[in-house]
Amino acid sequence: MIDDIDRALIVATQGGLPLVARPYQAIAEQLGLPADEVMSRLKGMLETGVIRRIGAVPNHYAIGWTANGMTVWDVADELVDEFGERIGALGFVTHCYRRPRALPAWPYNLFAMVHGASRDECATKAGEIRRLLGEACRGNDILYSTRILKKTGLRIGS
Repeated sequence: MIDDIDRALIVATQGGLPLVARPYQAIAEQLGLPADEVMSRLKGMLETGVIRRIGAVPNHYAIGWTANGMTVWDVADELVDEFGERIGALGFVTHCYRRPRALPAWPYNLFAMVHGASRDECATKAGEIRRLLGEACRGNDILYSTRILKKTGLRIGS
């Protein structure tokens, strides 16, 4: 359960931290709190899971990654966790996860997002994943993003 101050902190930060040298100080001034309390409360909410993470959310298009492909892989269920760990550790994979298959139409159970300046660059990166999987890969595809549908997390009212 959160109190009124935690709620105000969430509302003040859910659109992003202020782009200033001392963002926590700016939030503290906005809410009339000491900066130490702002940081302590945010840390506490991270530890209790009220806030899942504080991190940067890049706009892929703005940084030149105009091709964004979700690579999908059909890997034996007993191997998918092992390969998911290895693929997720690749420097060009931004997120990697396992999902259940939806047979017979959808045989894929491993997903890995890659980005690039072109679809050819994404295909090259998918090729690296394909080589890593070797014979464990039973099928794959790349689903390219065609537009941004949502770029925000959950929002709560003040």
